[in-house]
Amino acid sequence: MTGIAIVTDGTADIPADLLAQHNIHVVPTYVIIGGKSYIDGVDITRKEFYEGLPFMEPMPTTATPSSGEFQQLYSSLVDQGFDHILSIHCSSTLSGIFQAASIAAQAVGNRVQVIDSQSLTLGLGFQVLAAAEATLADPVESILNMLHGLRPRVRVIAMLDTLEYVRRSGRVSWAKARIGNLLHLKPFIEVTEGKVLSLGEGRTRQKSIERLIGLVRKLGPLERLAILHSNAEKDARQLLVDLNPQIPTEPLIVNITTVIGVHVGPNGLGIAAVMNA
Repeated sequence: MTGIAIVTDGTADIPADLLAQHNIHVVPTYVIIGGKSYIDGVDITRKEFYEGLPFMEPMPTTATPSSGEFQQLYSSLVDQGFDHILSIHCSSTLSGIFQAASIAAQAVGNRVQVIDSQSLTLGLGFQVLAAAEATLADPVESILNMLHGLRPRVRVIAMLDTLEYVRRSGRVSWAKARIGNLLHLKPFIEVTEGKVLSLGEGRTRQKSIERLIGLVRKLGPLERLAILHSNAEKDARQLLVDLNPQIPTEPLIVNITTVIGVHVGPNGLGIAAVMNA
């Protein structure tokens, strides 16, 4: 076998049917509950996790896949005869996954290129899908150039039900100082260049959803869209109806990975999108 293999991690949130369709290889991610490690979506369902999250003490944490797990997969793909491996991962400023993959790549040799998506969930996933689609016809350098041009057009915007989980995670510095009355508001966040930025907040859920619709429409024409939620499927499906996107690809509705859900909490609602070039 020759060609290009595509690797990502579990934070990409790509539905199983698309992973299989495009032969995308995934290194799993882990959530730690009560001192026990669970593989996201395998040992615990996302529905189970979000329903139990408000009652979990201590707060769940996450664990990065080891460099050994990446090295094992890379070596297997090399043994299968792949000429190149493009390993695309969530933002290096938000997770240690990129570093673990980079260490593994050095051990395997020069066939592996590790790429920082500077995003997460389907903001990462859409970059992975674009790369996988391009492997059918394009060489590695063309795919890398394509990803470089795609990355600035990716947007991830979310409305959280509370700031509490972001604050308790300690991953976002501004969240610690803004707890107060924000616990009773609906914070808006955006992932930009690998950083989680505040977009302000809304006072009620309905008004906040209306604002989210407005933010999405301001993005203009889209190439790809995913509605993201953390166990808020009813709102997610209604958001898709309200947006009524006219895009060339099928929009996705995804209950986001537990590894991100630890930090955003249940009942979150958002989008990942790729704007037109």
